Amino acid sequence: MPYKRIYSLLFILFLGTTNLLFSQTKDSLKKQTSILTQEATQLMKAENFEKSLILSRQALSQALILKDDNLIAMCYNTIAANFDQLAEFEKALFYYKKGVIYANRTNNNHLKNWLNNNLGNIYCFDKKEYAKGIYYYKKSLEYSTKIADSSEILLTKLNITWAYFDISKYDLGSPYLNYINKYHKKHGDETTAVALNMLNGMYYSHINNNRKANSYFEKAIKLGQKGSEESDLSFAHQEYSKFLFKTKSFKKAYQHLNTYNELTAKINNEEKLKKINVVGINLEIDEYKREIDNIKTEYKTSHQLLLEKQSKNKIISIIIISILILIIVFSYLYFQNNQLKQTNKLKDIESKIQENIITASINGQEMERKKIASFLHDNISALLSSAAMHLTIFSTKNQTNNEEITKTKAILIQTHYKIRDLSHQLLPSLLARFGLFYALNDLCEINSNSNIHFDYSSNVTSETRYNEDYEMKMYFIISELLNNITKHSDASEAKLSLKEIDNQLHILVKDNGKGFEIKQYNTIEGFGLNQIKARINTMDGKIKIISKPNEGTSVKIIAPIEYKAKPTV
Repeated sequence: MPYKRIYSLLFILFLGTTNLLFSQTKDSLKKQTSILTQEATQLMKAENFEKSLILSRQALSQALILKDDNLIAMCYNTIAANFDQLAEFEKALFYYKKGVIYANRTNNNHLKNWLNNNLGNIYCFDKKEYAKGIYYYKKSLEYSTKIADSSEILLTKLNITWAYFDISKYDLGSPYLNYINKYHKKHGDETTAVALNMLNGMYYSHINNNRKANSYFEKAIKLGQKGSEESDLSFAHQEYSKFLFKTKSFKKAYQHLNTYNELTAKINNEEKLKKINVVGINLEIDEYKREIDNIKTEYKTSHQLLLEKQSKNKIISIIIISILILIIVFSYLYFQNNQLKQTNKLKDIESKIQENIITASINGQEMERKKIASFLHDNISALLSSAAMHLTIFSTKNQTNNEEITKTKAILIQTHYKIRDLSHQLLPSLLARFGLFYALNDLCEINSNSNIHFDYSSNVTSETRYNEDYEMKMYFIISELLNNITKHSDASEAKLSLKEIDNQLHILVKDNGKGFEIKQYNTIEGFGLNQIKARINTMDGKIKIISKPNEGTSVKIIAPIEYKAKPTV
């Protein structure tokens, strides 16, 4: 992706200076928020994405309390940049857009410039929606012009040129290229030299000046081999191979195409390693967690000693009374309930059978979700990408711009992105990567809009992980409850609260909507409450629903926690 890293580094430097100013003029909370934001950005630069996301979330919460639009926009930009680096482009797009909303309320043209540039990068080079991407690049150019930063103007025009040339609109991109050629020596640097030479090669290839085109492409590759971004070097090999196919230098074209494929595979492998490394919890978080656990243990120990002293004298009397009561109750039940025993037993069996059927059905759906999501992402999506690339090579090799081939390429690319989005919908990637609590926090924020706000609270840290199947079950149960509120409640406010007490997860989902009669909920179709109740029962949990018309609804769930199995030595 061109120059997202350059803008990220510029953004880090800007955070350092602005946070210093804030620390001199604002109160302690604002200082703390600025420091958290700066640390989160540095962690992102060091590719410690998990802790960067945790700190940026904390900073965002404090910035929202302060109602500081500038800090809020910075936090959203940092969160989006983390997802961008992790190739979670839909998430990055969501948070970049939120950042733009708050940045537009400020006079911070630097921040507006970076946010719009990052949006342009995602639309052009990840989603292939060039019209939207160029729109945001031009917005970025407006702000870089306002702040009169020549280097940023040059970088933005370079991205606009690249976008136009990528869709073969050379007449629209060439004025920007002329500007870059004129001012690159003065305002550019080595990081942009590879792209500039590649773009010149593309332009001269377009106007059939093969000698100049070949010279520029070779210069781009030579500069790229000296230490430029591997992504820029891979693009240079790709475009050079297209030019060589055009000039019928097939052997050399295949050599550069092979180099492009090797570099692309290497870059993809590095991105996969980033995602794998995010799963590990670093030592600093472990140390912080241990300190909190020690405090909790000391408190529980002292509190427990007091309770033991108070209860010692009661234990014997309680045991005796309990035994007497049990004897009396047993005798009564033995004679009075003998006739009802068989009937109740049959009802229990029928109820358990129904619950097991529902649970088996839901388990099967979840397993199929996993299989389908994995198959779509790892197989179908990869095959579509490969098909699009081969079609591109074919059209280049045969020097044809056939309309049907162009449409077929566009359909393959569009299908690839739709399949990737469907894969993420079937199995949320945040749930697998960061765990239940982080995914639920994100779910509340995404579902919040101008009509309803979902408030999230938890006494459990977001990095806590449970058994994978347990996390998936609880996520889809809570997701269904939130979906019911959005669709049926007409509520303006809702709350999701989670607490871990005595190895049990206590969940409260509450809204201020229109409510309903509890006696009728078994017959209400579409709510899924019976399925949720059956699922909780099979987990040896409890569920309680409290609702009245025009008084809102509360759903309380208590479920035993299934922790991760400890690895065997």
